[in-house]
Amino acid sequence: MPTVLRAGPYRLYWFSHDAVEPPHIHVDRDARSLKIWLNSVAVARNDGFGPTETGRILALVRAHRSWLLEEWHGKRGRGKR
Repeated sequence: MPTVLRAGPYRLYWFSHDAVEPPHIHVDRDARSLKIWLNSVAVARNDGFGPTETGRILALVRAHRSWLLEEWHGKRGRGKR
């Protein structure tokens, strides 16, 4: 599960076997986890994040969405930002 981006306390990554699903990113902080669809920047699964922090994470993903989609479709896990 390569780390794609680290931003503050958040680790953004994907699993290599996730390519069969639509583009998405996993975000972890401590024992909490989010799965976010990249096309719509919407929460697919939330395990522990509150609404305010979820909003901050969605804003972070929106800010990097183009690059994340490029990585998903092209380089897929090569290099960090």
